[in-house]
Amino acid sequence: MLALTRKLSESIIIDNNIEVTIIEIKDNQVKIGISAPKSVSIYRKELYLQIQEANKESAGSEISAVDIKKLFE
Repeated sequence: MLALTRKLSESIIIDNNIEVTIIEIKDNQVKIGISAPKSVSIYRKELYLQIQEANKESAGSEISAVDIKKLFE
């Protein structure tokens, strides 16, 4: 892991097309802004982990041809 120190309004650039800027520092919270191409998905880590878990559960479930046919009726 790379650890960097940034001040208010300072940024870092990732892979030439993603900019992360420190927008606000208040109490024990830091607000960041992220500028990235629309093709780049950005998630809070806790939400990302929930999505991954839901994908694993969906991949493990089996749907029969009869159930698929019912969807189109």
